[in-house]
Amino acid sequence: MNPPDETIRELLSSPRTWAVVGCSPRASRDSHRIAALLQSRGNRIVPINPAALEILGERAYPTLADAREQVEIDVVDVFRRSEEAGVHVDEAVAIGARTAWLQLDVIDELAAARGRAAGLTVVMDRCPAIEYRRLGI
Repeated sequence: MNPPDETIRELLSSPRTWAVVGCSPRASRDSHRIAALLQSRGNRIVPINPAALEILGERAYPTLADAREQVEIDVVDVFRRSEEAGVHVDEAVAIGARTAWLQLDVIDELAAARGRAAGLTVVMDRCPAIEYRRLGI
């Protein structure tokens, strides 16, 4: 169960700090393109990739916990397989993020329920680029 359109619109309409878990340094990858889109819309991007030092001009961190030591994260955007998503939702709770956003085809109902129970807004199986267009933002 995703939040109402008004909540998604508000998430995408005002600048936030988005940790992009699985952010690729390769421009051809969806995670890179979505991170670039979010960045172009005024959001701060915090790439989470243990194999990269910098992506899109931003320092990359190996884990959300490492990033949280340096910057407050509002949204954890997960570009990982569904079976790996729950770990990152739990990490989002642990670092005090406000939202967990699971990308298209990333579905973990149990993790989403845990996140909601901990007070997170959870968006699942959605893409910000599609939501920007769909909501006319």
